[in-house]
Amino acid sequence: MNTDTPPQDYLVLSRGHWDKDKTKEQIDTAITDFYDWLNEHIAAGRMRAGSRLATDRANVSKVGVTTDGPFGEAKEVVGGYWFVSAGSLREAAELLSHSPTLTCGLHYEVRPLDATVCTASEITNETPPA
Repeated sequence: MNTDTPPQDYLVLSRGHWDKDKTKEQIDTAITDFYDWLNEHIAAGRMRAGSRLATDRANVSKVGVTTDGPFGEAKEVVGGYWFVSAGSLREAAELLSHSPTLTCGLHYEVRPLDATVCTASEITNETPPA
């Protein structure tokens, strides 16, 4: 970890599906190796545990609650999340690039956590495009 920059926390979203050409044994090995890799980084203070996500879901919006779909495309599936502490987004991504599950088809979205309060007077993730 870069010691010149104070660590920042990043949310990691695990996305995708297992590659169809991988055997169950290859995937099980990748999963076992992943948890060993994750726990090593948790013990070193570089990561914090998150959780797998169940398949049940609901969408909540101004039009109501939907629990029976339609939902995002398969490529948008989020299977779980956890947290990384790193000096930069690039450093967090580099750390994640060594995950054993990447070779079996999963990929990660890494987002810095932003502790500022949302406001309509500033351009943020929620601000509609002009």
